Amino acid sequence: MESFSYSALLADNVTHKMPLSQSHCRVGTGCGIMKNKLPVLLISSCPNSRLFNNLLNSGRAAELLARESGVVPGFVGFGISTSNEPGYVPAIHGAEEIDNMVDADFRLVLRKLSKRDAVTKLKAVQEFGAMCQERESDVVKGVLPYWPRIYCKISVDHDRRVREATQQAFEQLILKVKRNLAPYLKGIMGHWLIAQCDTYSPAASAASVAFQAAFPLNKQPEALSFCRDEVLTVLQDNLLKETADTLSDPQSVTEEEREAKYVRLLTSSLLALKRLLTALPQTDREAVGERLANVISQKKFWKYSKHKTPQVRGAFFEAVAALCELTPHLIQAEAAQACTTVLLSIDDSDPVVLPPLWEAVLHILSSVEDCWKHVNAKKGVLPKLWVLLKEGGRGLATSLHPNLLPFISQLPGEVTDPKLDFCRTFFSSTIQGLSSERAVASPSECAAIVFAIMECLRFLLIQNAGEELEHLNCQFYSKLLPLIDTALASPALQSGPLFPQITEMLVSWEKRTTGSEPNTFQRLLVDFWDGLGRLCVRYVDHEETEQVGLEGVASLLQIMQNPSVQGKRKKKALKICIAEQESKGQGEDPSSGTPETEPSERQGKQDSPLRSSHLLELVCQLAELNMVYVCERDSERHLRFLALLLHAFPKPQVFQVLVKSEDGKPELGLAEAELGTLSENPAVCFLLQRVVVWLRQDDRKDTDFLVNMVFSVLQCCSSKAEQTLVLNHITSDLKWGVILQIIQKAGADAACFELCEGWLRGSVLGERLVCLAGELCAVGLKGSSSRMPLQLLSLFVHPPLFSFPEPLIGKVYVEQIIERLHATLSEAKDISDAGNMEPLVSFISDVASNFFSSVRGCLLLAATEDLLLTIFQLCAQDQTLTRLSDALLQKLKLAYTAGVHSLVTQLGAGVTKGTFLHSAAIWIKNQLLTSPLNLKSLQVLVQAVTSLAETLASSQRNECLLSQFINCLTPTHKEWDSLRKALPPQWVKQPLLCGRLQANGEYPSMDVWKMKGLNRLPAHLCASAVLGKIIFIAIPAENQQEETDTSELPDLRHTEILYALQWCEEMEHCPAVVSEYRKMLQDWNIAEKTHGNSSAKAGVLETLFTRSREEGALWSLTLASFLQNSKPVASVVKSLYGNVESFYPLTEQSVNTVQVLCPSLATEEREALIALSIAELLNWQEKEQDDVLCFAGVWACLAVLHCCLQAETPVEEEILLAVIATLLEWRNSKEEWFLFSRCVFVSSAAELALPVEMMRFLCWMVDHSPTVLGSTNWDFLLCSMLAWLETASECSGAFWNPWVQQFVCANCELIVRLTEFFTAPPAGVAEQLPPELSTEWQEFFVEGIHSLLLPLLFPEPDEPVFPLAVVVAVGEALVYIPVQLLTNNKLPARFVADQKSSLPDALQTLLNTLAPLLLFKARPLQLAVYHLLVMPLLPESDRESATAKSEDEDEEEPCLSPPAAIMSILTATEELLENILGGVQVGEFAVVQPLSMEHCCILGYLLAWKLLLTFFKAAPSQLRVQYSLYLKKTRALHKLLLHLFRLMPENPILPGQSTDTASKDHKSYFTESLPLSLHHLQCEVPHLACSVYYGALKDLPAMVRLWWNSQEKRVFSAVDKFTSKFVSSVLSLQEISSVQSSTQTFESMTVKARSTTREVIATYSVDDIFIELVIQLPQNYPLGSITVESGRRVGVAVQQWRNWMLQLSTYLTHQNGSIMEGLSLWKNNVDKRFEGVEDCMICFSVIHGSNYSLPKKACRTCKKKFHSACLYKWFTSSNKSTCPLCRETFF
Repeated sequence: MESFSYSALLADNVTHKMPLSQSHCRVGTGCGIMKNKLPVLLISSCPNSRLFNNLLNSGRAAELLARESGVVPGFVGFGISTSNEPGYVPAIHGAEEIDNMVDADFRLVLRKLSKRDAVTKLKAVQEFGAMCQERESDVVKGVLPYWPRIYCKISVDHDRRVREATQQAFEQLILKVKRNLAPYLKGIMGHWLIAQCDTYSPAASAASVAFQAAFPLNKQPEALSFCRDEVLTVLQDNLLKETADTLSDPQSVTEEEREAKYVRLLTSSLLALKRLLTALPQTDREAVGERLANVISQKKFWKYSKHKTPQVRGAFFEAVAALCELTPHLIQAEAAQACTTVLLSIDDSDPVVLPPLWEAVLHILSSVEDCWKHVNAKKGVLPKLWVLLKEGGRGLATSLHPNLLPFISQLPGEVTDPKLDFCRTFFSSTIQGLSSERAVASPSECAAIVFAIMECLRFLLIQNAGEELEHLNCQFYSKLLPLIDTALASPALQSGPLFPQITEMLVSWEKRTTGSEPNTFQRLLVDFWDGLGRLCVRYVDHEETEQVGLEGVASLLQIMQNPSVQGKRKKKALKICIAEQESKGQGEDPSSGTPETEPSERQGKQDSPLRSSHLLELVCQLAELNMVYVCERDSERHLRFLALLLHAFPKPQVFQVLVKSEDGKPELGLAEAELGTLSENPAVCFLLQRVVVWLRQDDRKDTDFLVNMVFSVLQCCSSKAEQTLVLNHITSDLKWGVILQIIQKAGADAACFELCEGWLRGSVLGERLVCLAGELCAVGLKGSSSRMPLQLLSLFVHPPLFSFPEPLIGKVYVEQIIERLHATLSEAKDISDAGNMEPLVSFISDVASNFFSSVRGCLLLAATEDLLLTIFQLCAQDQTLTRLSDALLQKLKLAYTAGVHSLVTQLGAGVTKGTFLHSAAIWIKNQLLTSPLNLKSLQVLVQAVTSLAETLASSQRNECLLSQFINCLTPTHKEWDSLRKALPPQWVKQPLLCGRLQANGEYPSMDVWKMKGLNRLPAHLCASAVLGKIIFIAIPAENQQEETDTSELPDLRHTEILYALQWCEEMEHCPAVVSEYRKMLQDWNIAEKTHGNSSAKAGVLETLFTRSREEGALWSLTLASFLQNSKPVASVVKSLYGNVESFYPLTEQSVNTVQVLCPSLATEEREALIALSIAELLNWQEKEQDDVLCFAGVWACLAVLHCCLQAETPVEEEILLAVIATLLEWRNSKEEWFLFSRCVFVSSAAELALPVEMMRFLCWMVDHSPTVLGSTNWDFLLCSMLAWLETASECSGAFWNPWVQQFVCANCELIVRLTEFFTAPPAGVAEQLPPELSTEWQEFFVEGIHSLLLPLLFPEPDEPVFPLAVVVAVGEALVYIPVQLLTNNKLPARFVADQKSSLPDALQTLLNTLAPLLLFKARPLQLAVYHLLVMPLLPESDRESATAKSEDEDEEEPCLSPPAAIMSILTATEELLENILGGVQVGEFAVVQPLSMEHCCILGYLLAWKLLLTFFKAAPSQLRVQYSLYLKKTRALHKLLLHLFRLMPENPILPGQSTDTASKDHKSYFTESLPLSLHHLQCEVPHLACSVYYGALKDLPAMVRLWWNSQEKRVFSAVDKFTSKFVSSVLSLQEISSVQSSTQTFESMTVKARSTTREVIATYSVDDIFIELVIQLPQNYPLGSITVESGRRVGVAVQQWRNWMLQLSTYLTHQNGSIMEGLSLWKNNVDKRFEGVEDCMICFSVIHGSNYSLPKKACRTCKKKFHSACLYKWFTSSNKSTCPLCRETFF
């Protein structure tokens, strides 16, 4: 099928005069011509009506065609044709036999491929590829008939992404259809080959991958051969026929895109032609020769050499080169055109064009013999070349100059004649190119030019060797020596390949002196050396010569001596091997040249590749001349030049010349006697005579080149002994700086090290260095240091840079130096002013680090291990002691880490006595046991030990080393016991008072229980922290097989860690250092690791159980915590004790153990325990003779019995009655056991413990079996309870004792249980109690209990040990105190001067006594006082006084203060809160530390406000007005609200809720009430702040609304947002619910509520009047105003109706109460109106909106009445005293 073009269609449309609207498809859909020239269009959505009509007309035309021909037209312009080739896609309808071949999805994708939009096409191509990959092959095959044409179009698409995706999709198609592609191959191959040459590399690569997927490598030529004619047709059309306008539609594609596509297609087609020729076999190339000849005979083809686009020109020359190489006869046929086109383009310097151009040039020269007949070389070619060479190849020397030698080698004589002029012009132009800007800037460009010059020069010399010598010398001297002269002054040329090339040329000349032309090359050599000598002498024999020139001369001579000096520089391989040509005559095998290993061999031998003596003679000549300037004129430049010469030529001949230049034999003196015959060595003489003198000059700063002279001299010594002798002699009095340079050079180079190895290891240098170390350390301890000697020492004790694994000096001297450094470091460690020691310590650290990490076996030295230990000690101590910086500590850490690693990996060290690890472990242990450590010191120590342990774990060869180290630093059993005893005993208090521990220890002193501020951690905690951190780094204990008896140590370590954790857990209000310690262990996850260590769990559990049985106390609590966290199975626990009988006879330790195990015991075991305990209780008299034993026994039995009962163990009533009977028996015979009326000051802990157990048992009886008790039992219980309370009330001075506190707490607990029981007895229990019991309780016991309890709540403020537990217990008991007892209390009278109060004296005393305790720094006491003061009866006392006061109030509205005692608390705390929260902006959340002083103050403030709100709520409406006026006047509420918005969290959601719960279901601080328990503390202040805010909004809505409206914009928005989001919905719902559930009834008014709409509807009806009002709550209720809307009304005038609505709105807005209260007020107002009471003519209301008063003040003139408040406001605002109505003076 012919390729489709839009231009043909346009021409056809013009011919037939068809409108474009009917002849064109939409762009991208494709179009074609039917037989009758009517195209068929795809109808799409067209908003344009005209276009839509055209489309309809096209549709009709299609229908007409269908009727006439009987065939439905095809889709997108390619309908049913007589041709066998189908169009793009089969029709949507009709042609079923073709339609069935294409899947519907593929049909849709193929349609998209014809779209114009690039993104659409890209997505369609990607989708097509994915479908080809996913669908079955049979489905994909249906696409093949339509693929070639689509591919040919989109493979040359303008968008490169589309082209790349097309090739990738094509690959997927190939992989799926495989051989089925063959029938369609010819239609694809041309564009496929072009795609492989795409200018966009990813697209070309993808096309090549697809081609390889279709054809194996050996089949690709065959495939191209099969399609060669079709490919050539496509290429021929692209190259000769197509234009930018024929490839793309000019009307739809921009000119820029058309041109870019055309250029790209040209480039790809030319490259494809080259690829085709390369791939086709020779026979196929011959077969297509005629067609190729037709192509290259066209002038358009050759015009591409002048195309404006470089890519086209480059591709053209590549194609020409391929034609020359593969079809030379075709080029020869077009020789004139080819030679002219290629050779005349030789000056094209575009980077894209030049490489293929020169390839074409060389191919033209080789393939067309008479090429120069068609081109005038001297006029058209060579001048262009000379210009190009002079410009250095215009930045393309690396591409151009390697072609020069092949180029000139193929030039015939007629082109190069006369040869001398040609050579002169060629070399002049090329050398001039070295001065070009690009050549100067680029070393690679310069190197390429130099290589070309030298290659061509050598070639021309060899080519013209038979000619006259004068011509050669002229050519040689005129080019080479000036080039060398230029290079000597140019560092860039010196570092280039020129000097090695000259050396290589000289070597080849020397070889040719034995060849066919020996005299020629011999003469060339002589003349060259003669000319070079004069050139070098000219540079040396000048005092002011530049250093660069001298260095250039030295560099040239050095490279001639040793060409491998520049061996590190990579040379570009030459295309033609000149050396081989020179040796064999023809360069047949370039690879057989000199082996690559020769330069390194020469470098080792330092022998020159030049066999003649010219080089050495020249060096001697220059050295002799140079010495004149050095000696006579003291030239520094010449001295440096001499050093370079001697470095390159360390020859005796050179030194002989230097010595001879001196007058007479030098005076060596003592040196001659010491050196012996060695002093006759000229090199040594020169060293002693000159070099040493120069080195000793004081004013000489740079001596590095002189040190090089020393090494040059050493190379002239015949043995190591002579070298050592010389160095020993000259360094005895040299400066340390010079010696340092010698050492550095020896350490940097293995050859230099070999020269001075004997001297380095000798005694002279070693002893001198030991002395130096001593001097340096002494100076360093004084706070000063010298950097150079320190560096020198550092160099000596660690290996050189080439990693020789030995120290530079002898080990004996190294050990002495290390000993000195260790002693110095130990001394510096003890100096307090360590800041000045930092340089010294830093130096020692660097030396040690390098020594440890580099020197093998360094730690075999005893002093080294001592130094390592000292460094470790410095790292393990706090910086406040060592005063070392962080950077220096890091250095020290790296040093000891390297040392430990070397110690373990190289020596396999153990933990035996005297070793580093043993010494370190003992030191760590002593630090833990004896040194008082604070938290910072402990952290530093732990970090150091952890680092050491990790290093051991990573370096150890076996698994025992780290375990041995840990065992060594672990305390022994005896030491652990001492550490535990040293722990402060305050931990007992919390578990004792909580009932988790039974302890009867004796701590009689009050000082013991004072919580002293600890600055240092107990040693037990320190040891546990260190072991807890490193124990889990080691191998598990059961895998260790050690000879020592340490089998119990792992369990012991775990248990002691748990013990320390439990001690921290039990410390109540522990010091800050203990809290921080506990947090540190939590961060380390010590507890989790210990509990989760399954390997040690069984052993730890057994050890803890044994310790609990033996010692009890904290071990029992540790066991309980371990059981709770590890949760062992019941069988494991049972295996610990066997049976419960093993606990008997009971002791304090066994009781504690039973208490721990009781929750996990089986019911049968607990019943057995009860049986055993009851048996002992009932037989208590058997031990009566031993009173102490009997007392302890009954206490233990009661304690075990209580544990079992608490675990809900079933017990029979008879047993309980037996226990009660036993208690009664003790009451009669052992009354002293009960401590009735006994001073507990002298009672022991054991004596206090027995009554406690009795009380606990009686509590359980009241809770679980009250019906078992008879009348006698109840009398015993109640009387005992009261007697114990009397005992407690008499011993308040002993409340510091925890056992006394336990006694009081148990008593209060019994009181609480009894109060709760008698207040609300369980169902059915009251009938079974004794008949008079309840009456006795109410009439006698209640008053007796609370009269004794109330004074116990007021502790002395200055008590050293505040009895917090007593306050909690008493406070919980006083919660149930009757109000009558509070109001009629017997407290000592307490009044405040000038305090206005209408309260009774007893109540005022109570307030004055309790209110100050709201600020007491004891949270339980604050809460207990709050609960006592919640009394709604307080406002009753203000009612009468307020009423009397307001009767004749003529002035400002009256205000009344709430209780003065509470207001004084608010006044006292407001200023404190301002100081605490003043820095926090309103709306930000201030976190309050629990139990801090700030927490106490804020809690008291919020509790006082909570009391005030309770008081306000209980007051009647008239009093609330006066109270609110007082709060407004004092701005107390204003301050509260500002504080609340600093204390409420931004998101007041209750903690612990799931995040995936719906937001409306979240519980917040506003939806949940605050219990204010005396125990729970979590989130107390935020929750309490929210509760207070909620109360303020509920009870003082008008005042809060007024405050909100007065705030600035930021606060206004924050308050509104917070309230609307969290509070309004809760408050609105409660308000609506209160209306719905209200029992308040109104005469003639009904109230209903609608919760969904937040509305309240009030209906008022009286006689013929009917009023309905709708009250709407706002979204931000109560901040926003409540709206009152009009409902139905009957019989009410409009004005009156508006007045009443305004009144209701005013009441709801300004009254601080609920909606029901506002409605009640409004109803009263309306009722008064109907009763005849006139409105106040100021507010137009009967009842005042604020103080609810009636109009009483009447004008004497007009007789109208007004509210007092309204008149006062009228008078003050108008500044007049006239009646508002009649304007007469108001009397």
